[in-house]
Amino acid sequence: MGRLFGTDGVRGLANAELTPELGMAIAASAARVLAESDRSHRPVAVVGRDPRASGEMLEAAVTAGLASAGADVLRAGVLPTPGVAFLVGELGADLGVMISASHNPMPDNGIKLFAEGGHKLPDAVEDAIEARLDEPGSRPVGAAVGRVRDLEDADERYLAHLLAAGPEGISLAGLRVVVDCANGAAARLAPEAYRRAGAEVIAIHAAPDGLNINENCGSTYLGEVRSAVAEHGADLGIAHDGDADRCLAVDAAGGQVDGDQIMAVLALALRERGQLVEDTLVTTVMSNLGLHLAMRDAGINVRTTAVGDRYVLEELRAGGYTLGGEQSGHLVLPAHATTGDGLLTALRLMARMAATGRSLAELASVVVALPQVLVNVRVTDKAAVAAAADVQDAVAKAEIELGARGRVLLRPSGTEQLVRVMVEAPTRELAERIGEQLATVVASVK
Repeated sequence: MGRLFGTDGVRGLANAELTPELGMAIAASAARVLAESDRSHRPVAVVGRDPRASGEMLEAAVTAGLASAGADVLRAGVLPTPGVAFLVGELGADLGVMISASHNPMPDNGIKLFAEGGHKLPDAVEDAIEARLDEPGSRPVGAAVGRVRDLEDADERYLAHLLAAGPEGISLAGLRVVVDCANGAAARLAPEAYRRAGAEVIAIHAAPDGLNINENCGSTYLGEVRSAVAEHGADLGIAHDGDADRCLAVDAAGGQVDGDQIMAVLALALRERGQLVEDTLVTTVMSNLGLHLAMRDAGINVRTTAVGDRYVLEELRAGGYTLGGEQSGHLVLPAHATTGDGLLTALRLMARMAATGRSLAELASVVVALPQVLVNVRVTDKAAVAAAADVQDAVAKAEIELGARGRVLLRPSGTEQLVRVMVEAPTRELAERIGEQLATVVASVK
């Protein structure tokens, strides 16, 4: 059996791979590990979820697991992932549990854990939790059993934090924005946050029913927000994913603005305000070469990490840097958030538009992206396929053909049984041809 925790917690098909029994065991083990590391008080955990139907079941299981191990539980209900992380720090809790599969389809779900302060758990702590899943452990009784209460003001606490984290004195009045909420955790909060900041808001896919999360909407499907921007004559569109830790955008003409471009816009804004520590941006190997070239021309350093926002976070904390993120739209501003926050990112992006009077297209044009193709190949053993000799030989040949004109990145997904093939090249035709060739080789490995 491989490691249970991936790059973003534990994910799987709800009630098949990610069962209530597993959720309860993870929660109980986490509470025991935390209790043994600090015996001065009994642990307090904040639990939140996105609105997918299986979250109700898993919330009950996780809550039971925590309480059975002696932890008190504060239920935040449906809340974005960054909201849960914020509340862990705000309330001085010992643990945060977010039940969500982010951008994955509705049948999936996941469990993500946050440590004290709202930071992601180190690998060593995740390993300790996993190693003790099957231990019976001693169960508290009587008054030592954990207590459970609902955190009635979770939404308002998080909204107040978001509005306080925006650049001081900048109103979004005059901006018209379409926000695609992905029928997810931000369906109420994102439109409300942008309205309170002064923008005129048109919300779409903001009616979650437990079954429609990420269904042909949100940050992985920009067609809907693009159409709505044109229909309403909006200045921009914002698209979140199911747990709202991502933010992608489209400009007034419908052009996509990805995480690389948003990072560039925010990096330049922070440097202008004297707030970009060491003139450095942190991103992953998936970021387009165009971002690197734009930042080089602007005199901004780029530090590169492995794929996964946890690695971006580690680098940000190690260097004390101000901004980092991923092309997919996970952006982290450590002065205000301990994890990717799509709502905060959107507020900052719109504030830059308001402060400069420039359109999103103009701001984003600082990055001229090389054509990039990403092909996801579903496999049965992602690690073995990615390491196969035939696959490695094919990658080497592709790199020789591209030379200095482009690059290839082939890696197993951190959350699904997929091998991701990314190719950048001078032309889209070349990138697509090489991407298809590599995907064919990956799919052929048995």
